[in-house]
Amino acid sequence: MDDKTFDTLAGQALGRIQDGLERAGLDYETPADGVLEIEFEDGAKIVVNRHATAQEIWVAARSGGFHFRPGEGGWKDTRDGEDLYLKLARLIAAQGEVAPLF
Repeated sequence: MDDKTFDTLAGQALGRIQDGLERAGLDYETPADGVLEIEFEDGAKIVVNRHATAQEIWVAARSGGFHFRPGEGGWKDTRDGEDLYLKLARLIAAQGEVAPLF
């Protein structure tokens, strides 16, 4: 996939995540282009970022790091094939917050 297509797909995915977080009333920041930090009351964070070199979206959470690649059917975890939005909702719930509806 070319870089422009990746940037478009990753931007759409990050936008969808932001929309879900806003609907759920969760706090987040975008400290840099392609980076989204979900903030929790206890100071913990989940970081979601676009990694252009690998053409993946990376998620760093208390429970570990996850890489997602675009493909048929959306963004899938490179290890277990789970959907990005489902895994992110589970990670948010595991860190003590209500999962957003994506």
